[in-house]
Amino acid sequence: MQIFSSQDSRQFPLQPLQADVLVAGGGLAGVCAALAAARDGVTVVLIQDRPVLGGNASSEVRLWANGATSHMGNNNRWAREGGIMGEIMEENLWRNKEGNPVLFDLVLLDLVQAQPGLTLLLNTTVTGIEKSGRQLQAVHAFNAINQTRYHVSARQFIDASGDGVLGYLAGAAHRVGAESVEEFGEKMAPGEHFGHKLGHSIYFYTKRSAEPVRFIPPGFALKDIQAIPRYKRLTSELNGCDLWWLEWGGRLDTVHESETIKWELWKIVWGVWDYIKNSGEFPDAENLTIEWVGLIPGKRESRRFLGDTLLCQQDIVEQHDHYDAVAYGGWSIDLHPADGVYSEHDGCRQFHSKGTYTIPFRALYSRSLDNLLLTGRLISATHVAFGSARVMCTCGVLGEVVGRAAAICQQQHLTPGELSTPERIGQLQQHLLRQGAYIPRQRLFSPSGAVKVHVSSTLQLSSLPADGGWQPLKSRCALLLPLKAGERLPALKVSMRAAAQQSLQVSLLTSENPANTCGDRHLASQTICVNDQGEYRLDFAWHADCDRYLMIAFAENPAIEIALTNQRLPGIMMVFNSLNPRVAKRTRQINDGDYGVDEFDFWLPRRAPHQVLIAFSLEAPLQLWHRDALLNGKLRPESHTNCWVPASDDSAPVVSWQWSQPQQASQLTLLFDNDFDHAMETVQMGHAQAVTPHCTTHYRVWLDEMLLAEVNDNHHSLCHHALPQGVSFRQIRLELLATAGALPALYGLHLHHQLAIP
Repeated sequence: MQIFSSQDSRQFPLQPLQADVLVAGGGLAGVCAALAAARDGVTVVLIQDRPVLGGNASSEVRLWANGATSHMGNNNRWAREGGIMGEIMEENLWRNKEGNPVLFDLVLLDLVQAQPGLTLLLNTTVTGIEKSGRQLQAVHAFNAINQTRYHVSARQFIDASGDGVLGYLAGAAHRVGAESVEEFGEKMAPGEHFGHKLGHSIYFYTKRSAEPVRFIPPGFALKDIQAIPRYKRLTSELNGCDLWWLEWGGRLDTVHESETIKWELWKIVWGVWDYIKNSGEFPDAENLTIEWVGLIPGKRESRRFLGDTLLCQQDIVEQHDHYDAVAYGGWSIDLHPADGVYSEHDGCRQFHSKGTYTIPFRALYSRSLDNLLLTGRLISATHVAFGSARVMCTCGVLGEVVGRAAAICQQQHLTPGELSTPERIGQLQQHLLRQGAYIPRQRLFSPSGAVKVHVSSTLQLSSLPADGGWQPLKSRCALLLPLKAGERLPALKVSMRAAAQQSLQVSLLTSENPANTCGDRHLASQTICVNDQGEYRLDFAWHADCDRYLMIAFAENPAIEIALTNQRLPGIMMVFNSLNPRVAKRTRQINDGDYGVDEFDFWLPRRAPHQVLIAFSLEAPLQLWHRDALLNGKLRPESHTNCWVPASDDSAPVVSWQWSQPQQASQLTLLFDNDFDHAMETVQMGHAQAVTPHCTTHYRVWLDEMLLAEVNDNHHSLCHHALPQGVSFRQIRLELLATAGALPALYGLHLHHQLAIP
């Protein structure tokens, strides 16, 4: 028994903690930042003010995480986020392909709890900071669950808190709301009528029961459904999480009035549900019930902090490649009216760039403080550019960047500003690439040193059999096929048929920017007559000026059918000039208001398992998957396939790296294929497969004659293996033993801390 006598007062216990890096905020940005810093050998404390990790992606909010792939609704092929963010997406697919939000919580908690050097404080709120001059020194925090105060001192600080609690308390320069058109020349800058901030949303889940379910609305539910101009879009078939446009609060202070916004959103949600259940407009809703309603709103926008540069609309639309590019985005510039659900405007205004854009490191730290890095929604960007960079998978990529940058700054006694200089930024960029993060249009220098690569076989592209049935040309479609610089596109034959003679135009397209796949440059066309069933020859006699993807585009003609193949090949796909209504309104982007954006067609793939590929034969084979790709430092298809694929009849594919001198290294990283075009949304939507077909699921790695590792049930594109300390080797041999069903593909082997033995 414990007996406590009366006292004048008591204090909550105080627990002091010390770390190299403190991360405030446990959304995807904060999780990736904390994992990255800890994996780079520094001690980390991650403070999260909620009971779970994930932020807007958690079971508390249930928004699906997405990024540059944009639901596979734009022209950003093979653009899914890599590095730690990609690892999280792939792990969630493996454990949780059905998209259960509670299981996604578990994936994040498991990763963080298992990471050495990382201390996690859940349910803990930052209440104050200590600083000296331009340096943060410590934070004060409080956990109401265990009634404990924390004093956490650190050397480097990462603000991933969404609202910028560290930067705000430290007095860092920041902005709220939209810039004017005149300040940066951004034609998408909104006026007062549209509003200057994005609001919050609360989602809900519905469930169909065996019997009718009565619903009695609360007294605060919205009574007049016509107050919502878009109320006629409501149906009983939609999941409540599809109603992202039930948004409000952009006219208010989205930090200090968040509770006011939450209550208004509850009013809206329960009013919408009352209308669906009780208006009589939806008889099939009789057996529906509410299964879950969010208790906290998903927040889109609040403070944006100022770094040494400001990302703006032109950076995105013109795809500027900054000298200090460390990350990338590809979601549309996605702006919402400040009045949200009560606005007469559409729920969003979305414009895409022609491809991915890069994000500079100078936008990822505070210009006001020497040891505060910024990630997630806080980065140095205008309101317009923020409209693209704010999505969660992009935020996760930015988290890994600042986590690894914080480790470098701590280990080398640098400020982020010093690391951002042209003389130093390369070490961060190369470190990110070596760990498997992807930075568009950059390559890893010397992935394995001075090495010779030998492979057991190499696939050549000569023909794909017509064993997949027939498909009518109901829409424009195109074969994406890459060429090397100076290479001629061989003549090819395709099998087609028609009941009566038909004319068909076939065009050869490419992109002005060789890294894009948007087909905005017309090269040639030819017209063929299709009658009955037969092979039809296409010859454009075109030579590539540089490495680039071509699009062999077939015009729409439903009276013609084209033969398909069941084969699937890495870095090659069919795309369709079609529409994904989640992210676009038309099959072509139209600049319908002089918004300073480009006009171009959307060429979209189909999701697994509904992908298709035409059957064809080439008059001369193409070498698309050469072993040299393992040394070019390019980590995914971009301008070319950039991977090696063994021959289809190679029953035991092997790759060996051989050095003339003994080598030592601390770690090796293998980069396999795991369908970088698959959006892998985290929750709700569900996916057909737990691992993508080309992924290598079973492999062995040998150091000379010593077995380093044998891995079964691999489901990741990135596989890291620690090497024994002090062990030297002249050869690494990789045996590819099994895949998830298709041919394997390998992008590279990266050695870490490679040392030559004299």
